[in-house]
Amino acid sequence: MEKHEQITIAEYELTAESYRVGTWEHDVSQNREALIEAMPRVPGKILDLGCGPGRDLVAFQAMGHTVTGLDATPSFVEMAKQAAGCLVWEQSFLSLDLPNDHFDGIFANASLIHVPKTEMLRVLKHLHYALCDRGILVMSMVRGYHEGFTERPTGYRYVSGWEYETLAPKLLEAQFQILRHYYRPTGMPIESQSWLVFVAQKVII
Repeated sequence: MEKHEQITIAEYELTAESYRVGTWEHDVSQNREALIEAMPRVPGKILDLGCGPGRDLVAFQAMGHTVTGLDATPSFVEMAKQAAGCLVWEQSFLSLDLPNDHFDGIFANASLIHVPKTEMLRVLKHLHYALCDRGILVMSMVRGYHEGFTERPTGYRYVSGWEYETLAPKLLEAQFQILRHYYRPTGMPIESQSWLVFVAQKVII
């Protein structure tokens, strides 16, 4: 595991319970619905990439989908298993071991922000392999051009910021077709919307 991953995971591990409490009620239904609306099969098989404590696993299950979680933070893996009662893999984004042509949708909500810019193309190619024909990737990314460690009271998290013009070429090179993109939170001026969401479909060449 890369050093920056170890540092980021250690911070999440220290704050796992407070993170669970603080984020469980966050409303990301817009992102979940964007995935489901575009998936080739509904209900389908969904990978929650960076599932954290399992909030979205539970939400997708309630809608009838078959879900699998993935996270690199051990406490989150255990929390997600308890919350959703499903398979949850303990893997880091730079060491993915995913089945080929398996998932109808991959939900990466505020998780791939921890991937270095130089590694993003490789990670996206792994996700492409894991999706079935016409499978959908939804990724919510923090906006900006920064990259590096952000300091927190309990440690550091490695974060990379992206804008449409910097991330779209990576998706296209990884053989994804961008169906649409939008900014969050809704109802705010675009300069105040700190999240960029892509809805992209696996392309077969």
